[in-house]
Amino acid sequence: MGRGRVQLKRIENKISRQVTFSKRRTGFLKKAHEISVLCEADVALIVFSTKGKLFEYSTHSSMEAILERYERYSYAEKLLTGPEAETQGSWTLESSKLRTKIDVLEKNIRHYGGEDLEPLSLRELQSVEQQLDTTLKRIRTRKNQVMHESISELHKKERALLEQNNALNKKLKENEKTTEQQNVGLLLTQPPPPPTQPPRSAPLALGSGSFQGATVVSDDGDHSSRMHNVSAAMMPPWLYRHINQ
Repeated sequence: MGRGRVQLKRIENKISRQVTFSKRRTGFLKKAHEISVLCEADVALIVFSTKGKLFEYSTHSSMEAILERYERYSYAEKLLTGPEAETQGSWTLESSKLRTKIDVLEKNIRHYGGEDLEPLSLRELQSVEQQLDTTLKRIRTRKNQVMHESISELHKKERALLEQNNALNKKLKENEKTTEQQNVGLLLTQPPPPPTQPPRSAPLALGSGSFQGATVVSDDGDHSSRMHNVSAAMMPPWLYRHINQ
């Protein structure tokens, strides 16, 4: 017996409906892959289940590129067929276009963060991995560039500080030399101190039978007289005879 034709209407049995969806979805994805390979066409397939689960397929040009191409052609066609003035339909199309881009970007962000990876195929996972590797290489390159620039700036500051330190040391030595020369000049311009004079003594006074010493006057203005009685035995003989005569 041949296979009967299936009537196209909603399957009431929930289990049968789920089994049919799974089988037809697999065949649908297979047919999309075959047409993309045989005819070298860009194919994008999006399927949402009754529970809202997403199933998609796209060729090597990626889903984002195909959707952007579709929106560009669809938008251009509507501009050509519609009136020149902006209509409500054009605004609706632009809103739908922006909403689609937002959804794609949010999905990519989740994929880059390691979330919602279950629906992705092996090729899509490899594409995400390649994009992450490229991003990491760019980040490392920029990080190394910033580090080299920072090190170079620190070297410049070090050289400037060394030059400033050398200039300050040179100026300090010049100031010390100038101060020393000024001190030497002050010593040379000062008058020499007056010479000291020896103490003056009064002449001897001769008397009969005794000898009295003189009064000694010091230069500092302190006049003190001191009398010394010297006996005749302490006098020289010639002086003693001269006195007795």
